[in-house]
Amino acid sequence: MKKLNLIGILVLVLIGLTGCADVSHVQDCLLPTEHTYGFWGGTWHGMISFFSFIGSLMYDDIAIYAVNNNGAWYDFGFVGGLGITIRLLRLIVKGLNS
Repeated sequence: MKKLNLIGILVLVLIGLTGCADVSHVQDCLLPTEHTYGFWGGTWHGMISFFSFIGSLMYDDIAIYAVNNNGAWYDFGFVGGLGITIRLLRLIVKGLNS
């Protein structure tokens, strides 16, 4: 029963964190005044990419990857954030099985 409560709390926290995701429309990205995402933006987008993917299947205005990024540093952060998420999920699953 403790494991079920822990999983429930973890799911609620992760859903709450995905509410922090910001949406930029593609048309607005062409404007020079739009915010450009860098390393930390890529890291955050990589960490929430699983939830962004699920949301993108249901809604057209949710994207996994920011179009208006600064290139290689955003990509590096995105892959790093994705790796962090996978690592944390593996640790959680390993902890629940022990």
